[in-house]
Amino acid sequence: MDRNTTIGFVLIGIILMVWLYFNSNAPTDQQQNKKQDTVQTTDKNTPKESEKPKSETPKTETKTGQNDDLKDSLFTSTNNNEKIITVETDLAKIELTSKGAQIRKFYLKNYKTWYYKQFKEDDFYNTHVQLINQKNEANLGVEFVTKNRKLVNTSDINFAIDKNQAYYRIKGKDSIAFRFTFTSKDNKTISKTYTFKGDDYLSKFDVEFDNMEDVIDKSYMVQWNNGINFLELNSVDEAAHSKTTVFSPDQTYTFDATTPNRTSAEFPKQGTTPLANFWVGVRDKYFTAIIEPVTQRTGTVSVSGYEASNQYGKQKYYDVNIKENFNADKVHKNSFNLYIGPIDYAGLKAYNRHYESIFEFSNFLGLGFIIRPISEYLFIPFLRFLHEFIPNYGLVIILFTLVLKFLLHPLTRQSLRSMKKMQLLQPMINELKEKYKDDQQKIQKEQMKLYSTYGINPMGGCLPTLLQMPILVALYTVFAVIIDMRLAPFTLWINNLSAPDKIITLPFALPLINQSISGLALLMAITMFIQQKMTIKDPTQKAMIYMMPIMMFVMFNALPSGLNLYYLMFNLFSIIQQYYVNHRHDDIKLVPVDNSKKKQGFMSRMMDAAEKQAEIQKKAKKKK
Repeated sequence: MDRNTTIGFVLIGIILMVWLYFNSNAPTDQQQNKKQDTVQTTDKNTPKESEKPKSETPKTETKTGQNDDLKDSLFTSTNNNEKIITVETDLAKIELTSKGAQIRKFYLKNYKTWYYKQFKEDDFYNTHVQLINQKNEANLGVEFVTKNRKLVNTSDINFAIDKNQAYYRIKGKDSIAFRFTFTSKDNKTISKTYTFKGDDYLSKFDVEFDNMEDVIDKSYMVQWNNGINFLELNSVDEAAHSKTTVFSPDQTYTFDATTPNRTSAEFPKQGTTPLANFWVGVRDKYFTAIIEPVTQRTGTVSVSGYEASNQYGKQKYYDVNIKENFNADKVHKNSFNLYIGPIDYAGLKAYNRHYESIFEFSNFLGLGFIIRPISEYLFIPFLRFLHEFIPNYGLVIILFTLVLKFLLHPLTRQSLRSMKKMQLLQPMINELKEKYKDDQQKIQKEQMKLYSTYGINPMGGCLPTLLQMPILVALYTVFAVIIDMRLAPFTLWINNLSAPDKIITLPFALPLINQSISGLALLMAITMFIQQKMTIKDPTQKAMIYMMPIMMFVMFNALPSGLNLYYLMFNLFSIIQQYYVNHRHDDIKLVPVDNSKKKQGFMSRMMDAAEKQAEIQKKAKKKK
């Protein structure tokens, strides 16, 4: 490996290090302590009371609520007995409450909590994720200003429900609707209706006003408060993915609560054309809630948010207000699609409503136009295809790596042969360095002549690494964000392929590494050391043997173990391939090539120009 190749590898490493530094979200010290405290169990194998999540049980009976002071006495509830109804579908278990006619809790039956192993298997409410953030107990509220300038928010009203049972079960293609109604003393009616399907995360949400044409002033707001519930162990990483997306065919807006000097925003800006055919979604790392107006397809959206820190790390909260125009009719009704569920790219895309736009693909160095199709059309479908036959995603990644290595074999084989020639050429290069040791320009010129004579590309060793960059970034997106990898175990200590694996937790933090040591990252660095040892023969470049593995370990220590498993296996397969080339292809010889009909290369032209410039400088010095 010569100087140019070395510089290429170093630059590639620096670019990757900077990108990974800004994209990896290692747990804070608070989170490390949280994990340690949570996994310490009592004799009964349950978490410490101070750390374990509170046990939750479904409510199936009514309770007496507090009589809140409303700003408009016309919409004061006379019956404050809150009623909870549970509806179970094939995919979710949902609690609806008469208080505000809201979704109280939304459990997903196919997705476990990160701490599920600490509870019995039949403890549904502590082993499955619940998506509704219950801070202030308000979501999907309706708010409006009356013509006499009074504020009304339905979250403060106790509604009547058209169902009497406490539990309902629907399956398959069946659906069920729950109508919540509040009627004032002068016969003004507000209704909210939820329709759920047995086999679908997409539901329907209707808002209806009767006899309200002389009450509501111009418009009303449909609200979603507090974003999505906090569900992951690494809340720093979860918060990094927590955002609000406002989609329209003309433009997609993203609001992040951590954007400096920006705590709220309106989409589109005031004075511009309202959004058309839009939807708005709040998300965390793996789950989302999307609201899409169906009846009234144009409007505006205002979003506010903030980030807070506590003993568990960072958390983000978002409030969304969708402004709907009110038609002064006797009956005014608007319908909305409501998706509450996983950020499953294929599942979201199947709705044909552009919901998949909430999925995040990397745009590393502006290469999103390459990375997105690689992830969307190759990696995700192929990984899922393999998973249909292989239940363990760790084995899927190993097989995936082998297939990818096989596809790249012609390219890497040519690169390895070029590097082998470089090793054979090294004695000649050493002679040049000794012969022209006082003239670095001459050394470079003669070295380029040698490369040209024997048909060697000095940057050939960098090509596979350069080609791997979009693949590596695409895989980072796949392993870090797709919900298939969430809590997916492999073997031994690797119990979550979407998170860093840890074999050692230090009592102190190391620079750039924090407190935890990743076993796969360490093994990956070792295989890289072996690979470098097999490749680098130039004594002046031996520092690379140690520098690159250390640098890669630091970069990958906080990355998902699925990505590290891929890179480890890729290195192992590369070592085997390189050993084969080095020991089985003994026919590789330095044979001069015919360059008479070959155009002068870029590097040769650069060296010619540099030599001419050096000659001009020498003549100028002699004249002085």
